[in-house]
Amino acid sequence: MTTLTRADWEQRARDLKIEGRAFLNGEYTDAVSGETFECISPVDGRLLGKIASCDAADADCAVENARATFNSGVWSRLAPTKRKATMIRFASLLKQHAEELALLETLDMGKPISDSLYIDVPGAAQALSWSGEAIDKIYDEVAATPHDQLGLVTREPVGVVGAIVPWNFPLMMACWKLGPALSTGNSVILKPSEKSPLTAIRIAALAVEAGIPKGVLNVLPGYGHTVGKALGLHNDVDTLVFTGSTKIAKQLMVYAGESNMKRVWLEAGGKSPNIVFADAPDLQAAAESAASAIAFNQGEVCTAGSRLLVERSIKDKFLPMVIEALKTWKPGNPLDPATNVGALVDTQQMNTVLSYIESGHSDGAKLVAGGKRILQETGGTYVEPTIFDGVSNAMKIAQEEIFGPVLSVIAFDSAEEAIQIANDTPYGLAAAIWTQDISKAHLTAKALRAGSVWVNQYDGGDMTAPFGGFKQSGNGRDKSLHAFDKYTELKATWIKL
Repeated sequence: MTTLTRADWEQRARDLKIEGRAFLNGEYTDAVSGETFECISPVDGRLLGKIASCDAADADCAVENARATFNSGVWSRLAPTKRKATMIRFASLLKQHAEELALLETLDMGKPISDSLYIDVPGAAQALSWSGEAIDKIYDEVAATPHDQLGLVTREPVGVVGAIVPWNFPLMMACWKLGPALSTGNSVILKPSEKSPLTAIRIAALAVEAGIPKGVLNVLPGYGHTVGKALGLHNDVDTLVFTGSTKIAKQLMVYAGESNMKRVWLEAGGKSPNIVFADAPDLQAAAESAASAIAFNQGEVCTAGSRLLVERSIKDKFLPMVIEALKTWKPGNPLDPATNVGALVDTQQMNTVLSYIESGHSDGAKLVAGGKRILQETGGTYVEPTIFDGVSNAMKIAQEEIFGPVLSVIAFDSAEEAIQIANDTPYGLAAAIWTQDISKAHLTAKALRAGSVWVNQYDGGDMTAPFGGFKQSGNGRDKSLHAFDKYTELKATWIKL
């Protein structure tokens, strides 16, 4: 475990060399247009560097390279055991460069350095190694046939994959997709968010160092409306995978329909209910969990527990416990290892969060904690974790994804009412239930329209459990063996003997 101090990290930040170019066919290169955009750190507003602003011309180059590499078979037809070994080396290189990658992630996105170092980088490495380990253990099928027929059901890599990943967990979300996509033999074009592209750009070189052939992994930084759109409309991209907002997810579905009917797998927004019943086994644990569920990663989490549903009979007792627990989540300098709440990703997102806080005031909700921008003197983008009580589920702050540390508290009187409120949203990504009644837990979990339901905890699970949503939270699943379905085609071969 590292013992680096804030001063150590700040010195490393001053010494850090930022790579901002695209990665095509195994080499860093400028955008075809030569255009760049500025990468500004939310920590203190400093300019980190100029980033290649890729567009349709770069997408064409990347797809051409990815297709040629795929068709060559240098990776797509490599034995699964050999792809496994390479993916494990790739994961090992992430671990070896953990401090560099964590620093890039924190400077770029604003999250606390301790989270980057101990959660994001290890999680990313595990996603790569877990998928690599699995690939030579996934078997094809033999159909039940007459004695003179042989029916084979085989999986093949889908081809060229476009992967568009979000800014809130830039490295880990990329590796959730790179793990199964690369392990199954595809060529991948990774498009990181323009808000946090640095780790994606850096790991491209590590992939080649690990032994992944040139052209198999390409990275195109740039804007969604330029290079992202170009990948969505490209007729030679076979599959598009995306994590981000529901609005952009819908647009990508349109692009797929307008082009080649490419498969589109989407993990979109959330407005997750955290339901605390009066018979919760440990109210103190539930309160601490409710605080972390909205404050962790500055609330910039698709599964953030942004709606706290509390049984009315315990609300007057429970809410003060949550307010007290939230006091331990204080925004501070993200390069300080003691900081547990960092900066919001940029000024635009900060202003969005502040506008939702104003909406809560104007709609009549009662502010009981936080609610202000702080640390303005740093030049960074910091907002206090915030709680509104007296929220109606019809209010804007209860219906729309804020993607910031703003919690809406809603009272209920019965399990049926809790389920109705929980499901009364366009989203269906995650939910949590706190009760010691096993029957109530199971029945409520079954009734909730969400891809993940956690009982007596928030945000449980690991790489063995699928992750994804119902309704407008998207389709498809990351993590687990189910993720491999997105990156493979099933082929039936029927042979007369």
